[in-house]
Amino acid sequence: MKKKEKKPEFEKYEYSAAAVDLVIFAIINGELNTLLIKMKYKPFQGELALPGGRIRVYESVDECAKREIKEKVGINNIYVEQLYSFGDIKRDPSIRIISISYLALIDNTDNIKLKTTEKYEEICWMPVNKVHKLAYDHNEILKYALSRLKSKLIYTNIVCNLLPKKFSLSEMQRVHEIILDRKLDKRNFRKKVFSLDLIKEAGREEGVPHRPSKLYSFKTKKLMIVEMF
Repeated sequence: MKKKEKKPEFEKYEYSAAAVDLVIFAIINGELNTLLIKMKYKPFQGELALPGGRIRVYESVDECAKREIKEKVGINNIYVEQLYSFGDIKRDPSIRIISISYLALIDNTDNIKLKTTEKYEEICWMPVNKVHKLAYDHNEILKYALSRLKSKLIYTNIVCNLLPKKFSLSEMQRVHEIILDRKLDKRNFRKKVFSLDLIKEAGREEGVPHRPSKLYSFKTKKLMIVEMF
């Protein structure tokens, strides 16, 4: 006799639950990194996943995302945007849950102290190009977030949210190259940046053994449509 297939645990519930998942990017040591947590319990024990959590009944989806960011990295004044809803029926084998994903960008991780809870083994930064199998459908979410970031880098000034307050033009170009995964012509890049009138001079480097580079800052960090490339 054919063994009866066991129904997923979530089928005993009538309605779905909702949560947020966060793709938090930062440039660390010349690489694009994302924040990951290690799962402590089954069914994904020992696997890496994106940070996130359930939406509380008294908070909006955006409020939940900002709370989770505050809890994980200890800051709240960063760029955050909603990405997409992921609702495959079996994305979580234990409960029927819909995830609203968010993209967040951090311009400086020097003073950030990562925090986790007893639900997870650890929390860490990992270069995006070294991320392999993630729990749930988080590879799909990460891929979607990276595609959104690359797209916006071309037609907006979103890069301002990944650069420190003061930066050199070489740093600015390098961040574009890291995310787009291609080399850019130095002369054309600088010509384009200056033509868009996005930045202003902010002094020079200090305490360096070489000729100090000019530093710049953005005139505004408000997201704008610009033709970068």
